[in-house]
Amino acid sequence: MAESNSGPSVADLFRRAQAMRQENTQTSYKDIAGQIVREFSGGAFPPTYNLTIPEQDARAPEEDWSAGLPLVLRGIQQKDWNGIAQGIILSLEQTENYERARGGEGTRDNWHDRTRGIKSATDKGVGKWLPEDLVKLAERSSPNKQ
Repeated sequence: MAESNSGPSVADLFRRAQAMRQENTQTSYKDIAGQIVREFSGGAFPPTYNLTIPEQDARAPEEDWSAGLPLVLRGIQQKDWNGIAQGIILSLEQTENYERARGGEGTRDNWHDRTRGIKSATDKGVGKWLPEDLVKLAERSSPNKQ
């Protein structure tokens, strides 16, 4: 049974926390959590069917960016915006810590290159099953141009 929920998604909340952090890198995680609670309290809670932050997989390993998702889920289940905000902040902090330790996307060594060893097979599969005009369209609209 699908949930009828018009609340922000978990990814929306994460993006908001990220935007606050980018606006002022000196803002503490505690202040960002408080701002999330102030902005979203009283509104609908995020749906539980989609607990993910898809674009974060390119920034850090899943075990880092997903670290706070159990807290987010518990916050949603208990209708607790503070818990949700703490989970979002944990995921943001883990992602930022990973980037500080390893460097931003595109600056990592070959060991952390997720396409290493599968790029030729992926290209072959895409070339075989995806028409050339769709490949070109996807390459033009992709934000991760190489």
